[in-house]
Amino acid sequence: MGRRKNEETSRARGLVADFVREATARGLRTTELRARGYDGRSSYRTGLVGWYLPRDRTIAAGTDGECYLLVVPDSLRARLVGVTLAPYDVPLQIGRGARDGESIDLPALLQLRLDAGDDWPA
Repeated sequence: MGRRKNEETSRARGLVADFVREATARGLRTTELRARGYDGRSSYRTGLVGWYLPRDRTIAAGTDGECYLLVVPDSLRARLVGVTLAPYDVPLQIGRGARDGESIDLPALLQLRLDAGDDWPA
């Protein structure tokens, strides 16, 4: 990983850790996080608890202070036993380069999520 990428990852991790501390301090309700299959129809247990970040539920912050990408390959095994997710190096801009053209800076997304409180889609 290049120096610039390492700096971005470090800054993003700090922002997410700050978000988790603030969400916990505010008493924001957590939820059991579920991953979605590539087909968009399947949903899998993750064993993680935290807060969904974008409204499309593709990324979440866990109570452990890590971010997780919640889109996974579809599988029968995952339907039966769930999925194990590794922490995700969330970028500073969510949705950069996406085909739908929607992107948002990570600090802005985290602030929106905090400001919404428990009114965010769970």
